[in-house]
Amino acid sequence: MKNRWDGVPEESVSSELDELREDINGVDEEMARLFQRRMETVRSIATFKREHGLSIFDGSRESDVIARNRKYISDPEIEPHYVDFLNNVMGISRKYQERIISTMKIAYAGVPGAFGSIAAKKMFPSAELIPYKSFRDAYAAVEAGEADSAVLPLENSYAGEVGSVMDLVFSGSLFINQVLDLPVVHNLLGLPGAQLSDITRVLSHPQALDQCDGFITRHGLETETWSNTARASQQVAESGDIHLGAIASQDTADIFGLSIIEPHINDSDNNTTRFAAFSRAQNHPMPEENHEDDHFILVFTCKNEASALAQALNIIGAHGFNMGTLRSRPMKGLLWNYYFYIEAEGNVYTQEGQELMRELNVLCAQLKMAGTFRAGTNLITK
Repeated sequence: MKNRWDGVPEESVSSELDELREDINGVDEEMARLFQRRMETVRSIATFKREHGLSIFDGSRESDVIARNRKYISDPEIEPHYVDFLNNVMGISRKYQERIISTMKIAYAGVPGAFGSIAAKKMFPSAELIPYKSFRDAYAAVEAGEADSAVLPLENSYAGEVGSVMDLVFSGSLFINQVLDLPVVHNLLGLPGAQLSDITRVLSHPQALDQCDGFITRHGLETETWSNTARASQQVAESGDIHLGAIASQDTADIFGLSIIEPHINDSDNNTTRFAAFSRAQNHPMPEENHEDDHFILVFTCKNEASALAQALNIIGAHGFNMGTLRSRPMKGLLWNYYFYIEAEGNVYTQEGQELMRELNVLCAQLKMAGTFRAGTNLITK
């Protein structure tokens, strides 16, 4: 088969190849300048994410980048290689951000291995996690500047809202910038080598015991309540008693060197806890961006007037925002007075959203923009 170089003097071939390589060198030099410029911007993005308690990985943003940028390639044969190039560049960018964010301090309530620590690790995989005794202590650590962000539970699909955290949303100074749905999978843990027939008593948090009541009843197990699932697991590990079991996560089993005797013993498969990352800075989505997964959180009190709450809800609907959550909570120290918690879909910083806020501000006695976040981007299954 004849090719373009047949019959061409060797010195001419070498000369043309050198010219092509010089062209590549020029392109590489330009790409190096652009790469450095990109990474300098990535550094600024990492600093912003640290201040606002945002996750490094944003799957929807990366998908948008690929969908937009691949249109710049006119050669269909080259396009898939360019997509690979983009994925590699964004992977490098994430690693660079992780180096910057690795010095972050993330507060959570509980001990290593508890679901709070699992959620914090999922949201901030390269940060330092710091346990606190209570939700309020973790929250206060961020307010005082001891930690950069606090990861706390908002609600559980089985047990309902976490009232003390809801109260912090209303009365505290921090903002929610990230929300994680964490499926809660309970397992029966025991000492290595233990069998189900060996277990006579199980230790765990009261909610975990309640959520596994069917399994416990079927096997005739005694129960003992502990402050959290990780403490219970630690006790089993340290006891050396083959007849003791704990109900906890796989992560907890790994931490304390326990074996999973029976996996997924929840009575219900629909057991999920929503965790929120609280930070001192408030995240403001760009007004011109309006993604389907944009959400915002409002907390407010109504004036003591007839139909005040109904008017507030009508305003939200009239501006095209769909409410996914509406709750009321009693106000501390004020008998029979309540505040309201709302989660709605959409970007509240669009023109429509800002008009919504102006109208609510006139109607409500107190109004707080508690946070904005992108929903459905963080899930964990283990």
